[in-house]
Amino acid sequence: MFALRSDLRFHVRMTLHGDISLERPLLVVALAEEAAHLHVSEFPILVTGVGKICAASSLAAILARQRPSRLVNLGTAGALREGLHGTHVIGRVIQHDFGDEAIFGLTGTHFGAPIELGSGPALASGDVFVSGGAAREQLLLRADLVDMEGYAVAKVAREFGLPVTLVKEVSDGAGESAARTWQESLDHCAEQLGAWVRRELLAA
Repeated sequence: MFALRSDLRFHVRMTLHGDISLERPLLVVALAEEAAHLHVSEFPILVTGVGKICAASSLAAILARQRPSRLVNLGTAGALREGLHGTHVIGRVIQHDFGDEAIFGLTGTHFGAPIELGSGPALASGDVFVSGGAAREQLLLRADLVDMEGYAVAKVAREFGLPVTLVKEVSDGAGESAARTWQESLDHCAEQLGAWVRRELLAA
């Protein structure tokens, strides 16, 4: 993982803001700071905590009791490809830290196959904060962006039969300075995610 500046306070406990209904989408974020500019909407917001396990367990617990019209996962992502900036709707998501092919060879069943969502860049999700090195170079062969929750949200959505959209704002280049750049750009990224919600969901 990476060190956080002492002046930043991150809320990691699962929190649901607002009421879920069949008429409205549920916005899903990892950190409350990523939702800082989403509260202008009337949509409920679920803060799951960081990583695939937190995202999957928090979301499944909520969906077992209440169903929204769809899920929209919003968050930051590191850019693996040069020239990727701004907000992106994901077209394909994979797990980069799960050996699906090896497990398939042993069991004959895919437990972590890629999830196709439509057109858009490919996202790799895993419980590792990517900050350069060989891991980044390997991921570049398979994806355009990297995060820590997208695959889990998409997988849970499929299990519950719900439409899902993954929206990622580029916060850093997934290189050696990724941790510092992510911290410095977090509020700006949150503003851009809020702008996407207003533009694509509220104006629809």
